Amino acid sequence: MAVPRSKTSHAVTTRRRGVNMHLATPQLIECKNCGNLILPHHVCQKCGFYNGRQVITPEVNG
Repeated sequence: MAVPRSKTSHAVTTRRRGVNMHLATPQLIECKNCGNLILPHHVCQKCGFYNGRQVITPEVNG
């Protein structure tokens, strides 16, 4: 059975593991009502629409 000659350092282990551990950019879609970019399956914070109907009343920041 193969046995490593020496301990793998923390830096080498972290570098090897970290290659595939990166954050993906969120996939944004366009709101069908107002054109604002939103996450899929989320209510639009600008107009309050989800799936073609009004579900919340948006707050007016003024």
